[in-house]
Amino acid sequence: MTDAVAEAPKAPINIPAAVMFSISTLAAVSLLPWYLWTHHTGAGPWLFFVFCMWATGVSITGGYHRLWSHRAYEAHWSLRLFYMLFGAMSLQNSILIWASVHRVHHRNVDDVESDPYSIKRGFWYAHMGWMLRDYPSAEPDFSNARDLQQDPLVVFQQRHYLGLALGMNFGFPLLVGALFGDAWGYLMLGGLLRLVVNHHLTFFINSLAHCWGRRPYTADNTARDNDFVALFTYGEGYHNYHHLFQWDYRNGVRWWQFDPTKWWIAAWSAVGVTRGLKRVPEFKIQRAMLQRQFDKAQEKLRACTHPGRFAELQKLLEHELEAFSITLNEWKRLQAERIEAARRQIAGQWEHSEALRRFRALEQSLRLQRQRVRLLRLQTA
Repeated sequence: MTDAVAEAPKAPINIPAAVMFSISTLAAVSLLPWYLWTHHTGAGPWLFFVFCMWATGVSITGGYHRLWSHRAYEAHWSLRLFYMLFGAMSLQNSILIWASVHRVHHRNVDDVESDPYSIKRGFWYAHMGWMLRDYPSAEPDFSNARDLQQDPLVVFQQRHYLGLALGMNFGFPLLVGALFGDAWGYLMLGGLLRLVVNHHLTFFINSLAHCWGRRPYTADNTARDNDFVALFTYGEGYHNYHHLFQWDYRNGVRWWQFDPTKWWIAAWSAVGVTRGLKRVPEFKIQRAMLQRQFDKAQEKLRACTHPGRFAELQKLLEHELEAFSITLNEWKRLQAERIEAARRQIAGQWEHSEALRRFRALEQSLRLQRQRVRLLRLQTA
């Protein structure tokens, strides 16, 4: 799964979190089945469950995570209000606390002492154990979130979090249910069931996505890309990419990768609700993937026991590394040209110049070289 698991020292129990998780879980496995068995539940409560699942899920992934934690894009106040309300309904703490702790996680990922939910302390700890006790690593440090303290909606939610959380989890489902003649049914499904399911799906990002999947972009941390996890986490399963390029509004960077949060953000940009969507340049993505192929090839080469074969493959790998270096130098030169064009206020001309075509050619060169290095690595088997 990961490197050696480190046992976290015991800390005082987080009473509010322990009570909340205990009550919601016990009610979901006892009260909810009894209610569904003894009461007729029509389509309305189930549709409300689906809506609330989506609303709370995307408020965490698109709002708490990509908007506020990583500032990957900007959003109109109306969308931020939506995120703020349904983020409170998710019962995962306030925006300010959630984002602050998450920024600590990215800065100290896999550090047993400093990462709030380090997978190296075990699957259970990363999944939810870190919330059940008052570990020092999870103590909010708002010095890393001064930008969020300037956001009126974030400040309002922080001040009134308990009222908002109770109102959204109880008042909102009961009100909608009363309007449709089934207050308890809406509360049971849109409130209770949604809360428990949404909690564990979100927590899988900290647990499963750090121990199960691929690492196509970097091996410097435990984060993994996993298409299966992405299906249930609104696209957050592409975690290896995210940990390397955390400021990108996309997690599933390829068009075929299932990332509904990315599509949601992009769709709103078409009508001006979101703007300033940040994207990692394709060249940097290809560079990271090629570097991983080099690392894998060198690892396989070190295991080669045939002297003649080793020398031949070593020579080929050195040739590819030299070509990689030339490509990087050319990219740096073109980047300098782009910066100079922007300084001289002729960026529009530059974007339509021969230099841009050369930029695209360099991206394609990295794609082709990645295939060659992959084949070279396979030859060492």
